[in-house]
Amino acid sequence: MATYGIFFNYIQSEFGWERALISGASSATFLVMGTAGILGGRLTDRIGPRLVMTVAGICLGLGYILMRPLTTPLQLYIAIGVLVGLGMSAQDVPTLSTVARWFVRRRGMMSGIVKVGTGVGQLVFPIAVGGLVAAFGWRNAYMWMGVVVLLTIVLAAQVLRRDPGRMGLMPDGEPATGMGNVRGEEGGLSSSAALRTRQFWLVCAANFAMLFCLITTLVHLVPHAVDTGVDVGRAGLLLSVIGGVSIAARFGLGIAADRMGARKAYLVCFIVLLVGLVWLRSAVSLWMLITYAALDGFARGGSFAVMSPMTAELFGTRAHGYLFGIVNFAGTCGGALGPLVAGRVFDVSQSYQTAFTLLAVLAAVGLVLLACVRPLAARGR
Repeated sequence: MATYGIFFNYIQSEFGWERALISGASSATFLVMGTAGILGGRLTDRIGPRLVMTVAGICLGLGYILMRPLTTPLQLYIAIGVLVGLGMSAQDVPTLSTVARWFVRRRGMMSGIVKVGTGVGQLVFPIAVGGLVAAFGWRNAYMWMGVVVLLTIVLAAQVLRRDPGRMGLMPDGEPATGMGNVRGEEGGLSSSAALRTRQFWLVCAANFAMLFCLITTLVHLVPHAVDTGVDVGRAGLLLSVIGGVSIAARFGLGIAADRMGARKAYLVCFIVLLVGLVWLRSAVSLWMLITYAALDGFARGGSFAVMSPMTAELFGTRAHGYLFGIVNFAGTCGGALGPLVAGRVFDVSQSYQTAFTLLAVLAAVGLVLLACVRPLAARGR
C-alpha cells in the first residue's frame, strides 16, 4: 500500500489523468477495505482468521497483477479500488483481533511486533519497487509485487488460529489449567452494548481524523516533494523514512501501551502528528521533508500498533473483531476521503498548502475527541 505514491507520477505521465482521479482509486481502496473489514471481523469472531486471510491474499495479489494491462480509469478502480481494497481489508482486523485473543498482559507489545511487519514492508517495498520500476517498468513492477504478496499472505494464513482456548492453551503462553479460558479474555461488552456507548463513537471519530491525515500524506507527500524541486528518487526515500521510523514506533508504543494504557499512547500519536503537520506547511527543502517524514512515521506506527489494544482495553474481546472492524472502517472512511480532497484542492489551487492546513486542523479535532474518551468497565452485557 505504501508504494502507490511511487506509481502515481508514472500513471499520470502516461495517461494524463488528473490527480484527483488517480487519488480516487486510493480512496476507493480504503472505502472497500473498511467496509469489507467489518465483515472480515465478524467472520474472524466466528470461524477464525485462516479462511479470511486466504481469500484476502488472493484478492490483493490479483489486484496488483491486473495493473499490468492498465489502459482505462475503470480498470484502475477495479484493480486498485476493489480487489486491492478487499485484500487490504484483512491487514489489520483479522490479524490484530487474533493477537488480542492470544495475549492479555502483553497485548500492546505483541500487537506492536505484528505491526512492525507493515513497517518493514513500508521500509523495504518502496526501495524494491523503485528498483523494479527502473529495471522493468512500472507495469511489470506491479505484476511482480502481486505475485509476491499473493504467495506470502496465502501461505502465512494457513498457520493462523482464532484463539488459544480452542487449542487447549492459555493466553500469554501460560500453562493450561484444563478449565478453558478461565481468565475471561473473551469478556467485555457485547457488540450491541458497545455500539450504544458514546465512547465507542468518539473512538471511531478520532480514528477517522487520524487516517484522513496519514493516508493523505502517504499518497501526496511524494508528489508534493517533486513539486518543490526534489527529484523522484529522493522523494521516494521519504516513504522509506516513514517506514523506518514507524518500525521503532510500533514496537516502542506497543510496550508503552501495556504500561500507560493504549488510549494515552494514542494521544501521544495525535500530538506528534499535529506537530508534524504544522511543520509540513512550511517544509520546502529535502531536510525539512525528512523531518516531517520522521514525525509522520512515529505517529503512523504508534497509532497502528495501539488501536486494536485500545479497542480491547475499552470494550473487551467478546466482539473484538466486529467492533475493531467498525473502528477500522471509520478510519478507512477518512483514508478514502483525505487523498481525494487533497487531490481536488491541488487541482484547483495548484498547491498543497490549503490541504495541509486542513489536515492540521483535523488532527487537532481528533486529539480533542480522543481526550474526551474515558475508560469503560469492559465487562457485562
